[in-house]
Formats: sequence, C-alpha cells, structure tokens
Amino acid sequence: MPSPTLVVMAAGMGSRFGGLKQIMPVDDAGHPILDFSLFDAYRAGFRHVVFVIKEAISEDFKNAVGYRMEDHFHVNYVYQELWKLPVGFLAPEGRTKPFGTGHAVACCRGVVDGPFAVINADDFYGAEAFKTIYDFLAAERAPSEFAMLGYVLRNTVTENGSVARGVCTIENGYLKTVTERTQIEPRGTAAVYVENGVEHALTGDETVSMNFWGFPRELLDELWGRFPAFLTENLKTNPLKCEYFLPSVVNQLLDEGKATVQVLPCKELWHGVTYQADLQSVRDAVAALYREGVYPERLWEALK
Repeated sequence: MPSPTLVVMAAGMGSRFGGLKQIMPVDDAGHPILDFSLFDAYRAGFRHVVFVIKEAISEDFKNAVGYRMEDHFHVNYVYQELWKLPVGFLAPEGRTKPFGTGHAVACCRGVVDGPFAVINADDFYGAEAFKTIYDFLAAERAPSEFAMLGYVLRNTVTENGSVARGVCTIENGYLKTVTERTQIEPRGTAAVYVENGVEHALTGDETVSMNFWGFPRELLDELWGRFPAFLTENLKTNPLKCEYFLPSVVNQLLDEGKATVQVLPCKELWHGVTYQADLQSVRDAVAALYREGVYPERLWEALK
C-alpha cells in the first residue's frame, strides 16, 4: 500500500484577509503557518505532499514554501482552475471564485495514488493531529473507511469576524452529519451561526470540522463523479458563488451507507489568519510555542 500523502489546499485568494495568507510570515524567521503544519506532518511520517494552488500564485507560493519543501518531501503541484470542469461544463462568465474544497481535492486525481490527508494551508492544527491521522491512514483499511479530526468549536473561532466551520453530529465516535456553517461568530465561550440574517445559538462545545480529513484514494473518483450533478443544479441558481464543499460529498456517502467517518478528537487550539487582525494573535501564539520548546528555534534544520 502506498504511504499516506498530505494534500494541502492553498488555492484560496484570501478575500476576507485581503492577500495571500497562505504565505504570510508568522514568526521572525519568515515561516507561514503552513511551515508548522508541514513540520508536524514530517515528524508524523508524511513524505509526499501535494499542494493545490492556482496558476496565478504559483511562483509566489513556490518561492515562499514549495521549493524549500523539496528538501524534505516528494512535492507535487495541482492547479485548481475554473476551467477544470467535467466535460460539457464551462465556468460562468464573470466568475472568479474557486469552486470549493470538493473541487480542490478532486483535482488531485492521477497525482494521489493511495490514502491521503487533507488540510487547509492557513490553519494551525497541532502536532498531535498529524500523528493521529497518519497512524489512521497507515493502517490497512477498507475503501469506505474515512476519518476526520474533530475540534471543539470554541477553540476555533476568532474575535475579529465570522468563520466557516463544519458543525458535526456524532454517534459512538462516528460522524453522522456535518453541516457547513459559513458565518459563525463567538459570543463569550459560546457562539452563533447566522443564516439568512437570523442568529442561531451554539454552545461552543460542538465538534467541528477544520477540513482535516483522512481518505482512501477512491474518494477522488467519488468527488469527480458527483461534480456534474452539483454543477447542473447550482449553476442555475448561484452561478458566481456556488461552492462544491468536501463535507457535502461526505454527507452524501454517509446517507447512502457507502462510508463511515471515524471522528478523531483533538483538543488543540486552532490558530489561523482569516483576517488581517488575526495576524498578531497568531504570531504571539507561535512565539509562545517556541518558548515552550514545542518547535525548535531553527525549524527545518532540526531535521537535518
């Protein structure tokens, strides 16, 4: 069985942040958040990484991250572009927004040849999370067995605005449903999600998905195969903004009894740069992790 691959979704253009947050430095050495995820992934056992990016940011991304990672990983680049659609479909005129996380991962068909983990480039997940998912993927499993790192909602919000999270229902350690809430805001230790202008209460204890998944290679075929039905329905009603969410496809497979998703609990605190105002808090958190010895001062030199 091929060893697990790490797929990094880094094609977003950072509309709320106002720039390429994937490569924004968060320490004095110039490392973006992604460096810490990759460092943790390497220590967990990953040796193959696939970066999903856009052609427009290719050189900036490679200069900031990609070329350096070639010293430690087998690196591939996959380009998530609006024209990469199933036969018979064209991106609507005027659309600039990527087609979402499901499309990003589906673009990895032909590059990923075994079990794989999926992460966002701009989220800090913690070392424990990478070890947990690597161990899950390295074990022999059926093509229907998936995994998801489950984070506590209150550990994953920012005071600087709303965030998008997949809110989960769980039964006996397995995912039953995941609902993408695109506007979650903190309220003390609790939170709310806003839908059609109406606030709905959350306790803050909910388990949420941070797009940290473990999948078999077969999921790539499912994502691509279900994409035409999504496009047929959604391009009619929301041609410029509709998104093909990865959790939505997972939900379909759960509903059809074609998959199980083991939820791997994670108590790590999330750090991320959804907004410019988040940068300083992330830098402070990273500085504290250096002081505590969680990461060596010379990050990648420690692996030589």
